[in-house]
Amino acid sequence: MSSIQIILLLVIAAVTGIASVLDEGQSHRPLIACTLVGLVLGDLKTGIILGGTLELMALGWMNVGLAMAPDTAIASVISTILVITAGQGIGEGIAVAIALAAAGQVLTIFVRTITVFLIHRADKYAEEGNFKGIEIMHITAMGFQALRVMVPTLIVTLISVSAVQTFLGNIPEVITKGLQIGGGIIVVVGYAMVINMMNIPHLKPFFYIGFLLAAFTGFNLVGFGALGLCLALLYQQVMQRNQMQSVGVPAATSSEIVYDDDDDLDA
Repeated sequence: MSSIQIILLLVIAAVTGIASVLDEGQSHRPLIACTLVGLVLGDLKTGIILGGTLELMALGWMNVGLAMAPDTAIASVISTILVITAGQGIGEGIAVAIALAAAGQVLTIFVRTITVFLIHRADKYAEEGNFKGIEIMHITAMGFQALRVMVPTLIVTLISVSAVQTFLGNIPEVITKGLQIGGGIIVVVGYAMVINMMNIPHLKPFFYIGFLLAAFTGFNLVGFGALGLCLALLYQQVMQRNQMQSVGVPAATSSEIVYDDDDDLDA
């Protein structure tokens, strides 16, 4: 791995670490993070496949109250690096990602506990009217979140490929298969949560149409994406036309029609 690749990976790790807190750009999601890592390491296909697989699993990972969800940022970046550099399969990547997500969960709690001190300092600066101090506290907190992913990523990039291959090769198959089955169960839960959010009666026919096409045709994901886009545009146009007609001037009755004597077509 070259120095340029290591630097780019650290930049991706920093961005994903910060995005996992801001949640604005969603760049910490596995589909984005794994794809970027695969692009840097020259294996975009593996990055996309692993990212898509982990994305389906991460659909069910969310913070509820004080319960902290597994860390998708560390799991996405490091698992993709290990899989691509060691030439392993997606199954090994899932096994490593789940373990990393659990470890990252503990690390996230630790870093957020540290940021509590920074928040109190920012409150004190706010009482003093020190805007510069508030900005420094915010930037420092974001820096801790970036280091939370950067430091483990740097350690992984410095490990030799042979050591990584040995480590992944020593994972028992029963653990790998078990984690794949568990990941499949998590995917089902994630799908169920998404379907519950999509529980809109007048949009359900589109879901059923897609299900039937997937079951009885040979459409691929690109075809389904294009079909979904066309249906969405068609639905939007129909809805806009109905709204324009509902707010338009009502049609004139026969008693209100004014005939023009100059028009030969008038009777």
